Amino acid sequence: MAMSYAIRRLRLIGRKFGRRDPLDERVRRTLVQSLYTQPVSMAIGLLVGVVSSGIAALVTGVVILDYACVILAMIAAGRVWLSVSVSPDDPRFSTHNLERLYALGAVSYALTLGLFAALAIVFESPPGVQALTLVNAIAYGVGVCARNAGRPAIALGQLSVSALPLTAAGLWVGTIAHVSLAISILLLVGAMASIVQHLFATLRGAIGAAETSAQLAEKMQLLARTDVVTGLFNRAGLNHAMGEKLLVPPKGKLLALFWLDLDRFKEVNDILGHPVGDRVLAEVARRLRESAPEGATMARFGGDEFIMFCHVASRPECERLAGRVLDHVTRPLRIDDERLEVPCSMGIAILPEDGADADSLMQAADLALYHAKIGGKNHSRFFEHSMSRNLMRRREIEAELRAAIQRDELSIFFQPIVDLESGRIRTFEALVRWFHPEKGELKPDEFIPVAEETGVIVTLGNWITAQAARTAVHWPDDVTLAVNLSPLQIKAPGAALGILSALREAGLDPSRLELEVTERLFLDDDQATANFINELSGAGVQFALDDFGTGYSSLGSINKFPFSKIKVDRSFVSGPNVGRKSEAIIRAVAEMGARLDMEIVAEGLETVDQVRAVRASGCTLGQGYYFSRAVPDYLAAMLLAQERSPVGMRASG
Repeated sequence: MAMSYAIRRLRLIGRKFGRRDPLDERVRRTLVQSLYTQPVSMAIGLLVGVVSSGIAALVTGVVILDYACVILAMIAAGRVWLSVSVSPDDPRFSTHNLERLYALGAVSYALTLGLFAALAIVFESPPGVQALTLVNAIAYGVGVCARNAGRPAIALGQLSVSALPLTAAGLWVGTIAHVSLAISILLLVGAMASIVQHLFATLRGAIGAAETSAQLAEKMQLLARTDVVTGLFNRAGLNHAMGEKLLVPPKGKLLALFWLDLDRFKEVNDILGHPVGDRVLAEVARRLRESAPEGATMARFGGDEFIMFCHVASRPECERLAGRVLDHVTRPLRIDDERLEVPCSMGIAILPEDGADADSLMQAADLALYHAKIGGKNHSRFFEHSMSRNLMRRREIEAELRAAIQRDELSIFFQPIVDLESGRIRTFEALVRWFHPEKGELKPDEFIPVAEETGVIVTLGNWITAQAARTAVHWPDDVTLAVNLSPLQIKAPGAALGILSALREAGLDPSRLELEVTERLFLDDDQATANFINELSGAGVQFALDDFGTGYSSLGSINKFPFSKIKVDRSFVSGPNVGRKSEAIIRAVAEMGARLDMEIVAEGLETVDQVRAVRASGCTLGQGYYFSRAVPDYLAAMLLAQERSPVGMRASG
């Protein structure tokens, strides 16, 4: 009865542990690896068994026990060699093979040990020898149950093959003591099976919980490195991926970094809303994945900027890849029946020629992107080392310009705009001049673009307006002041209020201020621009369209906004392409101005012939070196005084 209970228990446990649930599959290798831990303790246990069996064989003098002892020693030696030569971490060994190798040695040793003890009982060895071999076999079986609980089948297999021969020997002898021993051994096996089951469940649960925690931590780490809108890496993920990519560059390969920036993406968010903007970003990310080569890493760097880096064989291959990516990303897309254009600029840098590490490579790509954007947008640029020198120069100018505003190193000069019929000064255009204490005079063409690129133009523009207004308030009331405005200055918060405050502080009537804006201001149909112009024109400020004919030249803008003047660019007056076509263009613009009650200013007049030509074409005002260069405020006052003196008035007449 006891034997049938033990057998049923073993079958139940065997079926239970024979089933493989997903958790068991995940932790199986970890549990198998636990069999190979602590090889020293295993070697000591094997040595004790061999020595004890050797003593028993020597005392008994039974030949078969001598053979059994030799076999036991050989199996023990094989197991020690296996534990030293086989690493459970070696990927060449599968989990199944590791388990089979260990089970073969473990069961063979336990079976031999159990048979040795059973033979000692059957051959009626001295009581002391029987006790030694019995304790040796049972203690080993019980001990390995705890040690090998990670694989219950192996643990219970060792216990069974070491205990069952003893049970059979006890029943064979047949005395009450031996039969009781056999029953006790069977009950021990059943009890140990329950213990092994509990140990395995505990061990498996602990390992499973640890693995689940590790997987959760890995998932959280992945989420922390992933952009939720596009599914690409975010900045943290990009930094991690770049660190790994740079550590092991393939032999003979270059690492190319592509920095993409969507042009005019802000308009999508402002006009269509952020949900649509997010869908645009997700679509751009999808297209980037489609056009990227295998093994490329992509990230949304922030806002509407994306970064991709990958290994390329050569610079020509990098150029072809850049063209393919840019073409694919910038294709028109449709969202909710809305057709959207997504222009994009791209900067490209290559490691190692453009940078030795991730930071320098990204800086190079950023510089290339900057030049791609100022070069007309919607195209790509490779990094060139001259860009770094230009950047240093721009940063130097930016820092010195900020300081120059504080130290009053800047001056306002005034160039007259003259009535072509009467010859009288109608307007002075305010132009900034920078006299550096060490470098001398710096040209506006050198520092104005830097001021626009860095945002200093907002501070500089407000300063020019305020200073010029303080000067203009002392001129005759019929002489107006013209000030150039940058698009950045117009779009700055509170721009209109700042100009009105400057006029109020200077005491200058708003109607005497003319703000000159260029055509590129209207490339973006920005409501903020319209609000700025409408607010100031409502207060009486005049507007002039500067450099007409060199850019967008939208007649719709002329019709939409209250321009009182149009300034024809100097290239139509004194440029290398002056001829019949340019004269016809000037005449057409002048006729349009006359019909729209606008005055037409011809810029760049240098000779009397040019003055006669533009006057004959219908221009009403002129500006250029023929009349005067830009002069300081006191010379501007002198020009006005001379013009309005009796002698000057007779000369004009």
